[in-house]
Amino acid sequence: MAQTEPNLDHDVSWFLLPSYWAKMVVALISFLCFANSYDGDFVFDDSEAIINNKDLRAETPLGDLWHHDFWGSKLSSNTSHKSYRPLTVLTFRINYLFAGGFYPVGFHVINIILHCTISVLMVDVFSILLGGLQFTNKGRRLNLAPKTSLLAALLFAVHPVHTECVAGIVGRADLLCALFFLLSFLGYCKAFRENKEGHNFSIFWVLVSVILGAVAMLCKEQGITILGLNAVFDALVINKLNVLELIQKLLHKDKSLENAGLLRKGLLFRITLLMSGGASILYIRWRIMGTGPPAFTEVDNPASFADSLFVRAINYNYYYSLNAWLLLCPWWLCFDWSMGCIPLIKSVSDWRIIALAALWFCLIGLICQALCSEDSHKRRILTLGLGFLIIPFLPASNLFFRVGFVIAERVIYLPSIGYCILFTYGFSLLSRQAKKKKILAVAVLGILLINVMRCALRSSQWRSEEQLFRSALSVCPLNAKVHYNVGKNLADKGNQSAAIKYYREAVRLNPKYVHAMNNLGNILKERNELQEAEELLSLAVQIQPDFAAAWMNLGIVQNSLRRFEEAEQSYWTAIKHRKKYPDCYYNLGRLESEALFLKAIKANPNAASYHGNLAVLYHRWGNLDLAKKHYEVSLKLDPTAPGTKENYNLLRRKLEQLQKKGGA
Repeated sequence: MAQTEPNLDHDVSWFLLPSYWAKMVVALISFLCFANSYDGDFVFDDSEAIINNKDLRAETPLGDLWHHDFWGSKLSSNTSHKSYRPLTVLTFRINYLFAGGFYPVGFHVINIILHCTISVLMVDVFSILLGGLQFTNKGRRLNLAPKTSLLAALLFAVHPVHTECVAGIVGRADLLCALFFLLSFLGYCKAFRENKEGHNFSIFWVLVSVILGAVAMLCKEQGITILGLNAVFDALVINKLNVLELIQKLLHKDKSLENAGLLRKGLLFRITLLMSGGASILYIRWRIMGTGPPAFTEVDNPASFADSLFVRAINYNYYYSLNAWLLLCPWWLCFDWSMGCIPLIKSVSDWRIIALAALWFCLIGLICQALCSEDSHKRRILTLGLGFLIIPFLPASNLFFRVGFVIAERVIYLPSIGYCILFTYGFSLLSRQAKKKKILAVAVLGILLINVMRCALRSSQWRSEEQLFRSALSVCPLNAKVHYNVGKNLADKGNQSAAIKYYREAVRLNPKYVHAMNNLGNILKERNELQEAEELLSLAVQIQPDFAAAWMNLGIVQNSLRRFEEAEQSYWTAIKHRKKYPDCYYNLGRLESEALFLKAIKANPNAASYHGNLAVLYHRWGNLDLAKKHYEVSLKLDPTAPGTKENYNLLRRKLEQLQKKGGA
């Protein structure tokens, strides 16, 4: 079975390397792009998906992974993200067990190896997509586009938009999904190895492809789209189907559909296998996940909450244009694009409508060429390029269900395959027309070099949260979450004054940002600015009544203001919304013990033991001034109390040490 295609390499001035060396070059360059991320920290979402995920611990039964989401929550929970990726979590667990704890180096090394492996596989994938599928008599696949497949694989390997997937450990989900996605495609191609009849195919390899597609989906949801792409590839490359001709025959109810290629060589049977497998996989996943959709908030994806269908449609299309721009010009990259980073388009007078027009002008032009061109090779390349660009992106498009983000660079990992196909095909067309082909090749080489440097720079930014969060300030200055994360990072390092500035900006940008209010209120509480702290925390629980942490912190502030009954009510409200809340039970115990001691002292102010025990309580809490006061009252009432005198001396020494540090 010879599936020959015109030679795309003929007019291209590029490196011609044997397959082995081409793959070695791709592997080396992809490694160089992201090697400096190997010793990075756990950053951003890594904390929730790895450090705080109980599914990684040895004491958690392996069976729980199949009933929990990516973050370790039960899928049946109303708060579950519904992201079902048990195989990805399993690899995290293996990392954790082999490392003997949460050491990020091993996690990062696996991510880098995965990207290098995927980039190497891309050489084979692009050789098929660009050069066609042809086998020797011995069943060995031929590479009919060695130069362009190498170029496309290099473009993929060094694309800066992939940095989040490689340098961010949580990106493991996208990498594993891509690995099995490609293996599914290559497995499907093996079903058409040449045999004596020339028209038979291997049902075994078709079924293997379906199984690998299922594995890809168990790593990340996008993986299921490979089954649709395998069907498209079968129709266009194996059966050389003319889509426009088929549509015309269907519209005119032409009975000669077999001549149009629909039934040739078992196409309909194979598509039935693919679709049946895909439907079965989706049904099983739906049953495991439950019928309820994931719960997202307006700040996660504001366009999806817009009342107007027009506003939703316009903004979704604007998001698509921004994703396309990130593929074309991946210079402005950000770890998070939500919370006001991209203001909503609310009218057609908004100049950003131009981006939508440009996107659809290009897409319609490409689609017309893909359908109507007289060149069958051009039709197939453009359709495959558009297919690999669009189909893997569909789960993130908001068309079928609401997603929990505005833009996420990680979801462009698979669609970038389509971009690389279109870029490489465009380069071949330009090379055909250009008189000085070497100048064009040097320009493309320059693009690759710039991308390598951009990858290295972006990887270094992903090494620590401080660098990552600060890098986003210039890209998304309107993103409240960016300012919040910078502030949180500063607060964790003890720089409260700087943290306050960023928390205030986060609240200014998003007046309903309860987490920023809670953290800011905490810092103000520690700085004894209790009035403003109470106002912020009260507003936070008013906006989100089930925010347990804010209720507890409000109780602490009210306790400091000596409003014990209100504090007790706040603590109980926190416990109501979070049953397992040891910190809140501890604070409630502290409150009740202090209140009882004060009540006892009020009834009998001359009992030395009452004052002494209250002093110990304050001493443990770090409220040293009140501790000193009650120690002194206790000793005045009973100078011989040995325990009180010893504790008082310890307190005095501590106060002297603090005074010396302050003086220094």
